[in-house]
Amino acid sequence: MGAMRSAIVLVGGEGRRVNGMEKYFFVFQGKTFIERLISSLEPVVDEIILVAKDEEHCERFACIDGVRCVHDIRRGIGPIGGLHAGVHASRGDLLFVCACDMPCVSTRIVAALFDALGAYDAAIPSWSEDMLEPLHAVYRREPLLAYLDDHISLSLREMVKNLDATYVPVDQFRSLDPGLISFVNINKLEDMGDLLPADHPESGPAGERPE
Repeated sequence: MGAMRSAIVLVGGEGRRVNGMEKYFFVFQGKTFIERLISSLEPVVDEIILVAKDEEHCERFACIDGVRCVHDIRRGIGPIGGLHAGVHASRGDLLFVCACDMPCVSTRIVAALFDALGAYDAAIPSWSEDMLEPLHAVYRREPLLAYLDDHISLSLREMVKNLDATYVPVDQFRSLDPGLISFVNINKLEDMGDLLPADHPESGPAGERPE
């Protein structure tokens, strides 16, 4: 029987670049970002953990079946704080980590990253030596937890440097995802156009889920 796998999805960002709107409830091709992520991750992990910023924020996800929501233990320190809470809450030995603003994460790429991990502490997609994807990556729980429990820097790059990581060139995933949209993150509304070709009838910004 293989090692247990967890997915940690960071949902606690402030959304400053999208005017404070909740990116995880943006709709793309009929599903919210968070629904798309859950459906992509369920086939390849044993549990999915959402990491929100506080208890009240967790309530936004109470209606979503099949996930657990936890909140930051160390607040106000950015993604590394969310990782810290998510890793503490996870039961898996192997962890896939991503941000909630990556709605097209590919099940096949996540599986390939788990396969690439081998005996390393982390499998990190890389565009170049200086451009890494630490929030679309697989980690071994214990080394990551050891770093997060005793770190000074809040930099994800510094975190990765302190792990025994293997770097997987992003181009290796083109056979699974020719447009590499698995790695597109929506930092601002205009980025929605990056998810589809410009001439696609559904291209262009999508709105938030109606309340």
